[in-house]
Amino acid sequence: MLPAYITHKDCIRHDMGNQHPESPERIGAVNDQLLIKGLLDYMESYDAPLVSVEQLCRAHDADYVQAFTRIAANVPEDGYTQIDPDTRINPYSYLAALRAAGAAVMATDLVASGKAPVAFCNIRPPGHHAERAAAGGFCFFNNVAVGIRHAIDCYGLDRVALVDFDVHHGNGSEDILCNDSRVLMCSSFEKDLYPFCGDIPKGSNMVNVSLPTRSGSQAFREAIALRWLPALEAFKPQMIFISAGFDGHREDDMGNLGLVEADFAWVTQQIVDIANRYSQGRIVSCLEGGYELSPLGRSAAAHVRVLIGAD
Repeated sequence: MLPAYITHKDCIRHDMGNQHPESPERIGAVNDQLLIKGLLDYMESYDAPLVSVEQLCRAHDADYVQAFTRIAANVPEDGYTQIDPDTRINPYSYLAALRAAGAAVMATDLVASGKAPVAFCNIRPPGHHAERAAAGGFCFFNNVAVGIRHAIDCYGLDRVALVDFDVHHGNGSEDILCNDSRVLMCSSFEKDLYPFCGDIPKGSNMVNVSLPTRSGSQAFREAIALRWLPALEAFKPQMIFISAGFDGHREDDMGNLGLVEADFAWVTQQIVDIANRYSQGRIVSCLEGGYELSPLGRSAAAHVRVLIGAD
């Protein structure tokens, strides 16, 4: 039984234009580092399926899913349709979004059924800014939220944790999951950065850790140890999902937290330890942010190495 690695070539075809930071090359940057470091030798690779409307509607309003489907069907053949000031779609974006959410569902099935101990989804578009009824922040469907609701509805879980260490707060995940007593969401993010919220949690099941600019490694680790870990210990999750964003790296100019690869490895180890105590080791990790290709690849590899327990 090998850890699962889930991706799809359709995720590369989604393109928001030259110079856009959420570029198709992100998939290759992660894949190449996992290959170079030999981590894919420890994993079984899967092609992400298409998510179903039923699966999407566990996390999103049906009207939103239908509206986005209509918009996507009318994208110019060689052009784009603008969704918000920094988010747009090309003719292949809808298919990529279906694959990204489908990867989260497949990962949930593999891990919850015991066919894989853990799973990492190398996918785009990312998802954690997609709200119940709105796209935004490069996101269209909330991949991890779709996976979490699939785990709850199809596997009878009643304690699922979401851990989000992207430099930007996962406002979409919070919108979808707030006040759902079956879910504990722990989010760390840089203060006063897009989406400019999160300092005041929307629900009692949210542990939001806002970090000042240039906090650095020590402050990040102390905040996780003091805020996240006690909450996770008390919650005793039966399964853990990760919104794995690596844009807090000091070489990524989308944020300014000043983190390094060792910090992503450290936080992953804390999550793995919790999962081993309470969740039968079951973790699903989905790629979110990380836009400077070299630190993205290196950070994702550091994360996956710990996630899969590679030597």
